[in-house]
Amino acid sequence: MSGQPGKSRVTWRNWAGNVAAQPTRTVAPSSTGALAEAVRRAAEDGLRVKAVGTGHSFSSVAATGGVLIRPERLSGIREIDRAGGTVTVASGTSLRQLNETLAGEGLSLANMGDIMAQTAAGAVSTGTHGTGRETASIAAQIRGLELVLADGSVLRCSDTEHGDVFAAARVGLGALGVISELTFAVEPVFLLTAREEPMPFDRVTAAFDQLAAENEHFEFYWFPHTDGCTTKRNNRCIGPAAPLPRLRGWIDDELLSNGVFQAACSLGRAAPATVPGTARLAARALSARTYTDIPYRVFTSPRRVRFVEMEYALPREAAMGALRELKAMVERSRHRVSFPVEVRTAPADGIPLSTASGRQTAYIAVHAYRGTPHAAYFTDAERIMTAHGGRPHWGKLHSRDAAYLAGVYPRFTEFTRLRDRLDPERVFGNDYLRRVLGD
Repeated sequence: MSGQPGKSRVTWRNWAGNVAAQPTRTVAPSSTGALAEAVRRAAEDGLRVKAVGTGHSFSSVAATGGVLIRPERLSGIREIDRAGGTVTVASGTSLRQLNETLAGEGLSLANMGDIMAQTAAGAVSTGTHGTGRETASIAAQIRGLELVLADGSVLRCSDTEHGDVFAAARVGLGALGVISELTFAVEPVFLLTAREEPMPFDRVTAAFDQLAAENEHFEFYWFPHTDGCTTKRNNRCIGPAAPLPRLRGWIDDELLSNGVFQAACSLGRAAPATVPGTARLAARALSARTYTDIPYRVFTSPRRVRFVEMEYALPREAAMGALRELKAMVERSRHRVSFPVEVRTAPADGIPLSTASGRQTAYIAVHAYRGTPHAAYFTDAERIMTAHGGRPHWGKLHSRDAAYLAGVYPRFTEFTRLRDRLDPERVFGNDYLRRVLGD
């Protein structure tokens, strides 16, 4: 659908509903050539260009009043190279389609985040990550990409071809160009055994370094207003597969994690005083489970309860201290927090604007049910995270600007200089990039 003079603009909204934009026109190209023509025409018309995925960013990284490029027709698997251990996909391919196709071919990504709704390019560009001891973010698994630049030209990048652009564009925030194609490293599909169990807050925080070191993938959730946590350890195994029974999986992941949780959040929004008591009941109801399955069925889960989120990447050694400060802040405040706090890890990588760039990292994510007041809670949490040199997730809510970010990213200037060279007229600019990158 395209915006035309005399017609009302179509409003685009993100998944959480907290970001809206009214582009001048919207296009959905089906090929790299059509995408390049859309960018070229926008530049000629003096319009900004932003590509959106499925709207799972909570920040306004993709918002524009210019030309909005939608992903749905630029999708699909383009090549599977078994000998080279790669798969090449169009940028608008959903992670669900990618993972299900790979599994059908007996292949898998090494690591992934916890949902599959995003497009490949959207997940890569904002630094989407899971948790891992050696395996890092989705962007770190990229082996090549194709980028449409501000003049409509197409640049293919890899470690050996335009390496400086490749290094930066893997987490490029849409600031360098529009990704049209991505090549991921893949490997033969394997099995993971997931062990999930409750653990007291003091125990899990005291043993965090050990748990992160002993497991290939470790994460935990702390339930505010309680001392309860639930932990998850994922490790490769030789099998056999032992997936969750269908009924148990439905009860845990749909009825409890989505249906009952949705009702509890709705009650908390209407009557905030009920939140601590509900949280204590939920923490006491936690139970252990163990299952073995192929990776995407272990790493990912359905997320149907809508929320807003802020996440900070901290130096690994600072994370548990910051989490204890967060717990103390919640306990002495009047905040009523119905969503658990999520903690994950990542190894250092070499991507300039990756939140794990150059340092062993732990992530602390705070959430709020959609429609509940969250600004004061997020502000107090952000104050703790920034005191420890935290880096905000690019696709999630935060208030940091270029002056702060230049101080926590040693390669920040390397990225902005490349942006100046590739997009001096800021064809791919918007208000969010102006704030976080400067102009």
